[in-house]
Amino acid sequence: MSAYLDTRVSLFSSRLWQDEDFRALIESGHDELNGILAERGLPQLAAGLDTLDSRSLEQRIISQLLDETTVLIRPLTGSERNFLLYWTERFEIGNLKTLLRGKMTGERPAVLLNRLTPMGTFGHLDIQELVHAEDVSELLRRLESSHYADIVRPARRAFEESHDPFILDAALDRAYFEGLEHRARPLEDGGGKLLRHLMGALIDRLNLVWLLRYRFNYNLPPAQVYFLLVASHYSLPSSQLKKLATLASQEEVLAALPESLRKLLAGTNDIPEVFLRMERSAADRASKALHSGAPAIVRAFAYLTLRERDLRSVRAVLRGRLLGLPKADIRLAMLHACEGSA
Repeated sequence: MSAYLDTRVSLFSSRLWQDEDFRALIESGHDELNGILAERGLPQLAAGLDTLDSRSLEQRIISQLLDETTVLIRPLTGSERNFLLYWTERFEIGNLKTLLRGKMTGERPAVLLNRLTPMGTFGHLDIQELVHAEDVSELLRRLESSHYADIVRPARRAFEESHDPFILDAALDRAYFEGLEHRARPLEDGGGKLLRHLMGALIDRLNLVWLLRYRFNYNLPPAQVYFLLVASHYSLPSSQLKKLATLASQEEVLAALPESLRKLLAGTNDIPEVFLRMERSAADRASKALHSGAPAIVRAFAYLTLRERDLRSVRAVLRGRLLGLPKADIRLAMLHACEGSA
């Protein structure tokens, strides 16, 4: 099993983009785009490029990631298979959010269906049934009987208290990532030190960026901020997050971080810069794990995180080109491309 997965990951790693690949995508002429994408193993992004909208690009990227995950999970069983399968469920949580927002705004079922990402064999939701729910309350009740009951149940309670769509989205995210952390623990406990590092970089980044946004952009009270953060045992454990949420400014929060994070984030002026530095640090860790002698499941997870990062950057470049943005703006958009992902 490990030999097969290691071989597949090594072969797939050649698909990762380098700086020169992105430069070529930005600098090339319009008639060269299809060839560049096809050469990099992305012919599905090249097809019908002139007529693609943002949603279609996103759907094609997710389809590519699901196709590659299908290959990587083939030999896996038990907790390793469950972990990577759960990683793909983020995309269906995105569909779930789209359904909920559509019900709030009264969108017609046919319109909603066109906005959802096809999940193929990875799907757990009966979309045709859910899209015809009468309203948000009925949709949430149906979802509580679905595969995502453990994620939806606490989010529904939070929404019933606030009636705020933002709180509903945030509570869904928190519940999902707590589920991911739960599924990673058996692998970490089994000697997956590098997996712990990768998961820690992910969960710490999410928690810190969410804390700063919720507290200082959205002015949520400390108790509510803490409620919306992922219970963690990494560099920012829950006990420390609770204290950080009570601080009065972004500067105080950053000054109270553990030394390793203070050093990484020294001189940051805003929340997007905090995200970018932590995201780049996480990508560096993933790259080192990918090219190390780590267990195959760790290398596979590292590859999938890097692959998604690359593809979202490709999407940002393509969107920028289709919109006719200056090259400098396209490069800037590429830098921020991963902020909407994990």
